[in-house]
Amino acid sequence: MTAPLSRDTARSPLSSVATTDRLVSLDILRGLALFGVMAINVVFEFRVSLFRQFLPATTTHEAGTIFFAGSWSQEMADLLWTIIGDSHFNRAIEDGLARAVSMKAFALFSLLFGVGLAMQFDRIAPERRVTLLIRRLLVLLAIGILHLTLLWNGDILTEYAIAGLIALPFLFAPGWLVLASGLALLGLYFTGWLIHMLPLPSSAWMMQHVADAAHIYADGNFSQTLVFRLSEISAIAPLHLWIFPRTLGLFLAGIVIWRSGVLRDTPDHRIVLLLTALAALAVTIDAGSSLATVSLALAYGALILSAASTTWGVRLLGWAAPVGRMTFTNYLMQSVIFSIVFYGYGLGLFGRLSVSLALGIGMVVYAIQAIASWCWLKIFQFGPIEWLWRSLMYNKLQPLRLQLPS
Repeated sequence: MTAPLSRDTARSPLSSVATTDRLVSLDILRGLALFGVMAINVVFEFRVSLFRQFLPATTTHEAGTIFFAGSWSQEMADLLWTIIGDSHFNRAIEDGLARAVSMKAFALFSLLFGVGLAMQFDRIAPERRVTLLIRRLLVLLAIGILHLTLLWNGDILTEYAIAGLIALPFLFAPGWLVLASGLALLGLYFTGWLIHMLPLPSSAWMMQHVADAAHIYADGNFSQTLVFRLSEISAIAPLHLWIFPRTLGLFLAGIVIWRSGVLRDTPDHRIVLLLTALAALAVTIDAGSSLATVSLALAYGALILSAASTTWGVRLLGWAAPVGRMTFTNYLMQSVIFSIVFYGYGLGLFGRLSVSLALGIGMVVYAIQAIASWCWLKIFQFGPIEWLWRSLMYNKLQPLRLQLPS
């Protein structure tokens, strides 16, 4: 079920972690978490302005939504309205994503990033840990800034790189300090204090901005879109600052979870994972939105890991493992594809697709990525961006093709 994780103390400090040193269950979890991130990004951030979700809901159909001209029967017209218009069907999908997936997928990713940091720390020779991990996070920061400015300002890589640099000293700290600091940061997030200290722009500004975005993103060329995207960054910044304590707190929680040993051998800890999932679901029932974000993410993660630690679970969910091994590549490729689909320098569908159609496009993209990832990893050890990241981290080109047995 899981690949061996024994640490090779004789490994050269300049060599990267072998691809056999993997946990399949974690790859599956990353792959499924990426689906949740994709669904939220395509529905709430690529399809329409990010700020639209902070405005009062309306019952009229979205301006600019694509409809088909021609003569239709009433039954066909009703069906088209259900799928394309602002129907109960679309509103139910949007509400379901907001309640069950939205920030939970990102919280799960934050936990996984913390786990990944701790795994890297354990696997790198002690004398090279600081240098290599700082370089790894600085490379992530550089890629994140390029992604943020040139492709899409909903980027999470930049925030993760900064939070990772802050979390780095905690990898040398005792477990009680990591746990206490993580809980304190999550407590700060739960209070909502930063929301009051760093408010969003006024409703009037957001209404005007949503209208401007509908015009520029749908019809503007690349340079116009770039200028508008850069102008949005200062308005989006409070959103990142609101959740930064949660991001950093979950990084530290991920470190604690890795150190606990549960993830090293999930089949032996299946009961612990199931009990964790049940406890997290119980907490979610009466939790506020902030706490529910974290508790539900923890429940999802524990349930998926428990399932993926069984033979039937791997058969059912194993298709997601290649996606998880290439999460970095797939995340960036989704931004490239969705920017072409929604922005004016591509198909210009921004503000013109319903929730269900946009989600359908996202699911097709994800399915193609799952197939492409499986095919790619039959030949290569890493995804192309993962390979670049590793090579820059170690300051040496890493072997890319799989080493076939002689």
